[in-house]
Amino acid sequence: MLKLWTAWVLALQFLRDGRGQTVTIMVGVAVGVAVVVFVSALIQGLQANIVQRTLGTQAHIRVLSPDELNLRPASPAGTLQLVWEDKRAQRRRSINNWQQVVATLDALQSVRAVSPVIAGPAFAGRGAALESVALTGIDLLRYQRIIPLSDYIKEGRARLEPGEAMIGSELATTLGLRVGDKLRLDTGRQNPAVVNVVAVFELGVRELDARNVYLGLKQAQALLSLPGGVTQLDLVVDDIFAADRIAQRIARLTALQAESWMEKNAQLMNALSAQSLSTNMIIVFVSLSVAFGIASVLSVSVVQRTREIGILRAMGAGRQQVLQVFLIQGALYGLIGALIGIAGAYVLVWVFNTFGPGLFYIPVPTTLVLFALALATVVGVLAAAVPARRAAMLDPVVAIRYV
Repeated sequence: MLKLWTAWVLALQFLRDGRGQTVTIMVGVAVGVAVVVFVSALIQGLQANIVQRTLGTQAHIRVLSPDELNLRPASPAGTLQLVWEDKRAQRRRSINNWQQVVATLDALQSVRAVSPVIAGPAFAGRGAALESVALTGIDLLRYQRIIPLSDYIKEGRARLEPGEAMIGSELATTLGLRVGDKLRLDTGRQNPAVVNVVAVFELGVRELDARNVYLGLKQAQALLSLPGGVTQLDLVVDDIFAADRIAQRIARLTALQAESWMEKNAQLMNALSAQSLSTNMIIVFVSLSVAFGIASVLSVSVVQRTREIGILRAMGAGRQQVLQVFLIQGALYGLIGALIGIAGAYVLVWVFNTFGPGLFYIPVPTTLVLFALALATVVGVLAAAVPARRAAMLDPVVAIRYV
């Protein structure tokens, strides 16, 4: 009986005997695997860069008070009402018991950080110049875990003592402000406040750099006439792509509105989904081409080795043992070709990271390498199935007589 180790020896012997075919198909597998690994790593790196740039300046989840609705008088059962309703204007209001809500969200394992925020419109002026701005009151220590403002400071340093403000670089340019200058803020609710500019930041988003003004939480509460209140809670989570699910859970838990970054960036999510779909299509078609290549080579190998197969069968080798020889051969085509292809993919990635445009860095995750190895090996085995079955079904007498 032909044992498994003998099947391995024969498979290796067949590979050595057909050197030309072996080299050709392995080069084909290597090219396919290199394309799969490089393109997958490129798309993953691009997506990670886009998401990082998008989420680097915003919270993953934003918790808000629920919208105010018009109250309708009760009517008897079975009464038909024709109602003309104007949507109620939404006033700025604080989240009820926000301290308890923050404590509850802090306890959730999926939430990495929570920061209370009060936000509202204001006018920022210096002399005769006046600009509309988005006033944001924050607890700086907590907010740094949401958006690391200290990493974006262009001038000055991140701090928010009473009477101090941090402004965007575009706003500073427009109003001619530098660190140490005075800035007048008017919300229309209280007397204008004059604050010292202690830092100029640059988030890299023109709209944010032109409008954002950060104050301490208490000072912003006073300016926006919400003493002790906050208008929103900003959160970051461990799994950014689970933000939708976590937001729904928070909404059920707190009876508040919870908006995830995925809702606010629907077009971005569509683009990421399209990129992932294109990558999967590339993997499918490359796998099919590799499979057809291996299958064609092994089909030729079966024809060329019909006599040897007949002799093996005549010596007592069963169909199962002959089947193993060609399945192992297919697996070796896939595995060795994948190893060569992965080495080639690393070279391509190194060339891109070293000599490319430098827009983003491409990492090569270990999981992607293991996936490519497994995929090529499995595809090799599956591609070998039909030729292997044909070899196993050969009648030894007929094989020896006609070859």
